[in-house]
Amino acid sequence: MEIVDQGVEYRPMIRDMAVHERPRERLMTAGSQAVSNSELLAIVLRTGSGKENVLRLAERLLVSFRDLSGLARASLAELQEVKGIGPAKAVEIKAALELGRRLMTLTPADRPKVTSPGDGANLLMGEMSLLEQEQLRVILLDTRNTVLRIVTVYQGSLNSAPVRIAELFKPAIKENAAALIMAHNHPSGDPAPSKEDVHVTREVVRAGNLLGIQVLDHLVIGRGRFTSLKEKGLGFN
Repeated sequence: MEIVDQGVEYRPMIRDMAVHERPRERLMTAGSQAVSNSELLAIVLRTGSGKENVLRLAERLLVSFRDLSGLARASLAELQEVKGIGPAKAVEIKAALELGRRLMTLTPADRPKVTSPGDGANLLMGEMSLLEQEQLRVILLDTRNTVLRIVTVYQGSLNSAPVRIAELFKPAIKENAAALIMAHNHPSGDPAPSKEDVHVTREVVRAGNLLGIQVLDHLVIGRGRFTSLKEKGLGFN
């Protein structure tokens, strides 16, 4: 419930809210997937500031940085520019988001399998969708499509720097990989492949055929979205 008086917005403190409306209790009863981003952030922050409850502070943070990805890219100094966010809360935010990012990256104990473009994209999107500069990475796979490693081949732009095919396959040869998936991000957030993306894909597929290393896909990572060139038949025909 919101009360507006002379243009000033007031919201009840968390302790004054009905138990079933409080973020922490909602997570416990409804599950983590049922709560909103602002509620999750409020749980991380724990307390609000002054007359502003923690849920309102969390909502204002997300508005200030547009969304979670903007919040993840923000520096500690930028976070502290928001009223109500001091050094301790800024560190808590960065720590929570970093845990989420690491969960999305490959760890040797996980050894996931890639059976679809979505599987490959899920291994990369948590981090690559937030990058401000373009990167090219390869997911190295064994004969059962189990992930061996994820390697960053280079950082730059497919439009401004030539992709050295030998460098792209070097880690695959070193790991004795049977197959690979190449992926790069578009910092603009739009995962639509360019003509250069299709050209590079075609060249890499040809090289893979000569080397006996199957190129399963080329993924273009955008902001929360991706495109599979294999699914679209671009560069693989």
